[in-house]
Amino acid sequence: MLNFPKWKVLLILSVLVAGIYYALPNFVPMDGINDKKLNLGLDLRGGSHLLLEVDFDTYLTEQYENQLDAIRKILREAKLGYKDLNADNNDITFNLREIDKAEEAKKLILDSSPFFIVVNNGANFRIKFTDTYIYQRKDELVKQSIEIIRRRVDETGTKEPIIQKQGDQRIVLQVPGEENPDEIKEKINTTAKLTFHMVVGDSSVAKNAVPAPGNVILPDQEGQFWEVEKRAMLGGENLDNASQGYDSYGNVAVMFKFDTVGGKIFGDVTKANVGKRFASVLDGVVISAPVIREAILGGSGQITGNFAVKEANDLATLLRAGALPAALEIMEERTVGASLGADSIAAGKMASIIAIIVVAVFMILTYGVFGVISVISLTLNIILVIAALSLFQATLTLPGIAGIVLTVGMAVDANVLIFERIREELLLGKSPLNAVEQGFEKAFGTILDSNITTLIVGVLLFSFGSGPVKGFAVTLSIGIICSMFTAIMVSRLMIAKWLRKTRPKTLNI
Repeated sequence: MLNFPKWKVLLILSVLVAGIYYALPNFVPMDGINDKKLNLGLDLRGGSHLLLEVDFDTYLTEQYENQLDAIRKILREAKLGYKDLNADNNDITFNLREIDKAEEAKKLILDSSPFFIVVNNGANFRIKFTDTYIYQRKDELVKQSIEIIRRRVDETGTKEPIIQKQGDQRIVLQVPGEENPDEIKEKINTTAKLTFHMVVGDSSVAKNAVPAPGNVILPDQEGQFWEVEKRAMLGGENLDNASQGYDSYGNVAVMFKFDTVGGKIFGDVTKANVGKRFASVLDGVVISAPVIREAILGGSGQITGNFAVKEANDLATLLRAGALPAALEIMEERTVGASLGADSIAAGKMASIIAIIVVAVFMILTYGVFGVISVISLTLNIILVIAALSLFQATLTLPGIAGIVLTVGMAVDANVLIFERIREELLLGKSPLNAVEQGFEKAFGTILDSNITTLIVGVLLFSFGSGPVKGFAVTLSIGIICSMFTAIMVSRLMIAKWLRKTRPKTLNI
């Protein structure tokens, strides 16, 4: 057990050298060589705290308006006369011209969707979504918004934002170290809903023009207005990629590519409408309305407009992240100052230093030379923890510092078990070499069981916890793995080398 082949020694030394290399940027500048270091959380380096609310009422109004065309189509195909067909965020209402057709109309509408509740008082109809549908859609909207916000914030270079659901339609967003919260708010609050519509007619229309049923008047960036089909032929959800580029005239453009399904739809629509215009509409504004010269079968295209390079890049970023399913309203905004973070870091450092000193003094006084070896092992353990957190670009928060401080205490636990076992073997009259070998071998099972049990707790905390709890779980789990390595491998290697060099007759432990 105390014989280390060269490959194992090289492996241990390689891990330690790599640990020191990845931990160094946290203590000395290594620009251009190794820039990976710990990201500090909101409580350590300040940043922005935003409380957002999903505008579900507006979304529900859009859903009722979308269903309005379906209801109109159902009634027309059944040749049922109606009037005053309207929708808002509460329901769809209309009056049937023939009261004896009420049951037929009700059955047709109910058969068209399982999410409808139809109430009629004679010829007066009121259609609502079921409570189950509304609850499910609200939950889905919040989850979609969280994921899209995460992708948008990550693309801006921010590391490990904290994004959590609060209540039934609110989202908490914390962005550590963000120096320009207004830019984050702008990116987050841009719906970035891209749709493609067929244009009605060959040219723009007057602002006060009355669109035909099923159409809508939309403005463009130049102040002109276009009548387009209300129903989109294709949406941004079918985009596979988007990037800033240039058109054939050297103008800034946003290049996009559809996925397989979107590419086929785009190809079929453009093939069937050669010579007509189609509009690229972003958040209700026509970005461009070119004439389809030929079928576009490759699934790729471009959006041209009066873009600056940064605007095109921002738009491409938003399109890649996906459109928010509903607008977000900022309910609360707070900025956490860096002074609190500095105090927290100083307190965390002091706690860590005191913990290390107390543990080191105890181990040296109790176990002598073996205690010195355990302190060296403990120091290497902390370096490996910092290196692992830096390598994975983890975010360190106050609970994370608590996890590291706890790891300091736990890191020597394995050494204590080994050293006490060695004492027992010495009391049985065994030689120093044999006692040490038996101590490591017999303590191994206990060390493994105790650390795996704690590691399971860390995994469960990470799986079911959120925010600061996850930060604590990450540092705790990494600390356990590193402490097992330093206790079982590094400490054993140092003790083995010391024993073979000094060959003591007795051990003072």
